[in-house]
Amino acid sequence: MPNDLIIAVISDTHNHLPEALVDRLSPAEEIWHLDDVCRPETLEKLDELPADRFTFQGNNDPYFHWEERLTLERNGLCFQLQHLPHQSIPPKLTAILFGHLHYPIKEDLGRAWTLNPGVITGPRKQSQSSFAWLRISSVGDWTWELETL
Repeated sequence: MPNDLIIAVISDTHNHLPEALVDRLSPAEEIWHLDDVCRPETLEKLDELPADRFTFQGNNDPYFHWEERLTLERNGLCFQLQHLPHQSIPPKLTAILFGHLHYPIKEDLGRAWTLNPGVITGPRKQSQSSFAWLRISSVGDWTWELETL
């Protein structure tokens, strides 16, 4: 039987991972980093947390050879993670999560949601540095909550 999940979603750390952020991510069971890590050592503090971390290729990640996107299924829901905004929406997705734009987005497109947690480093459009909590219940209900730094 699936368990309730608490997932921290971050993006665009750009070589900077504030210590306060690492502390705030400690309740997470998973961390989805929507990329632009930039330097490998940026991830070291995240790797000290007990959460499973998922990362893929951003447009500013020259050191890595990760996948361009990931599709993860959690408690019957399907999420596509990528760095750049979506070009199309594959069938049967609950949401597409992406970074890159440096400001938060939560938009219902009818058959799927587009979600952006904002940015850790370099917010735009009068936003603040932020990340998000994705909570998925054991029965497949989910919530998205933005948290500023």
